[in-house]
Amino acid sequence: MTKMNREIVIAEALGLLDEVGLDAVSTRRLAKRLGVEQPSLYWYFRTKKDLLAAMAEAAMAPHATQPLPTPDDDWRTWFLENTRSFRHTLLMRRDGARLHAGSTPTGDLERLRHKFEFLVTSGVPEREAVMAMLATSRFTLGSVLEEQADPGLDDSSDLPTDLPRIDHDSAFESGLGLLLDGLVHRIQTGEPTTDT
Repeated sequence: MTKMNREIVIAEALGLLDEVGLDAVSTRRLAKRLGVEQPSLYWYFRTKKDLLAAMAEAAMAPHATQPLPTPDDDWRTWFLENTRSFRHTLLMRRDGARLHAGSTPTGDLERLRHKFEFLVTSGVPEREAVMAMLATSRFTLGSVLEEQADPGLDDSSDLPTDLPRIDHDSAFESGLGLLLDGLVHRIQTGEPTTDT
């Protein structure tokens, strides 16, 4: 029997995720992997939803431990690098985007506040800073969801010949550039973000 603690359960659950995918992750399979009875998992996680939330938070550790922006950083460069780090972290796990989608940040709220404050201090209006972070987060999640759902996009041999051949990295970078350009334009022209 494996000596267990919360961190071991999460680590083994993420290993199981990488092996079988999100749809096949179950507490029964996880208990078997750990060599324990299924009810013993409830000592650490009352529901599967609690387990998935802990897995999502742990899976974000590479992004969550990146250095926070400093006052000397160029906000545009940081904005791009922060978004790329988020994408890279999602791609590190099988079904990483699906695991993360809908999760609520709990452990990194101070980091999020710091990032927003950095953008505002750098001259990005508060409303635009919030919407830019939200838009890039959703854009990144959607991009990675598509990439992980159909890893064959890079092999575009089945596409009609008149469609451009774009790989996942290029498509992501192009979309990210458009988001940043739109944000810069909005700041320069003073156009407010509209509430919809």
